[in-house]
Amino acid sequence: MLSYQHAYHAGNFADVHKHLTLFAVVDYLLRKKTSITYIDTHAGRGVYPLVSKESQRLQEYREGVEKLWQAKRTLNDPLLRQWCDALSSLQPSSAAITHYPGSPWWLHQRLRGQDTLQLFELHPGEHRYLEDQRLSENATRTYGDGLAGLTQRLPVATPRLCVLIDPSYERKGEYQEVVEAVVQAMKKARHAVVMIWYPLLPAAHHHALLEGLAASGIRKIWHSVLCLRSPGEQRHGMYGSGMLVINPPWGLDERLAAAMREMTPLLGPYCHYRADWLVGE
Repeated sequence: MLSYQHAYHAGNFADVHKHLTLFAVVDYLLRKKTSITYIDTHAGRGVYPLVSKESQRLQEYREGVEKLWQAKRTLNDPLLRQWCDALSSLQPSSAAITHYPGSPWWLHQRLRGQDTLQLFELHPGEHRYLEDQRLSENATRTYGDGLAGLTQRLPVATPRLCVLIDPSYERKGEYQEVVEAVVQAMKKARHAVVMIWYPLLPAAHHHALLEGLAASGIRKIWHSVLCLRSPGEQRHGMYGSGMLVINPPWGLDERLAAAMREMTPLLGPYCHYRADWLVGE
């Protein structure tokens, strides 16, 4: 099944959670000069115009990035300010937010000459959009299964590896497929920094992902959750966003916690954030 298109959801609160975490992780990695390979297993289109018919249908960005954008001049947290500054560079005008970037953009705009970026996208329509994005020579696009591509491309030639995995989870079986791919990847690259996003839905299928990784033998898995509302408030749709980070950079938890303390009140009265270790050292 390949019906999911992220354009309908671009810039929502889950995107902010995912991409702020990604931004903070990359920021730590860039403090060292040694080269990095980035692998994005479910790249999507790259950039999403918020005026498109898809984004306008649900307008989920109004409960996410737009709230942060409206407050950007008064933000105090350094991470939030840096993230919004990067976001501003994509907009044709500083007056309004008209485009929201997907993970390929967030990774590519911080790519150095010694780094490489490998993007995978299986949806044919989404991959056509991705091919239209202007990328540097050290970035590649592959039309194919990103989970299979991840394990096939390992080990990488660079000293460091950073992976983002964020499927649509259209099928219940995808949660277990992610577990299996991550376990195989960590056998080949045990020092890799791996980020895994997942949705919190009333059906609670994400427990298969959490339980599978907790029992996998992987030693350092940090876990954060951003909830826009409580599970009981809705019978359908996503009420929260989860991020798992394997081998998280030192200080990531504190930096994100500080950013979330300022951000969650902007997203609504019921928005809350929590973080802990799924598996400690």
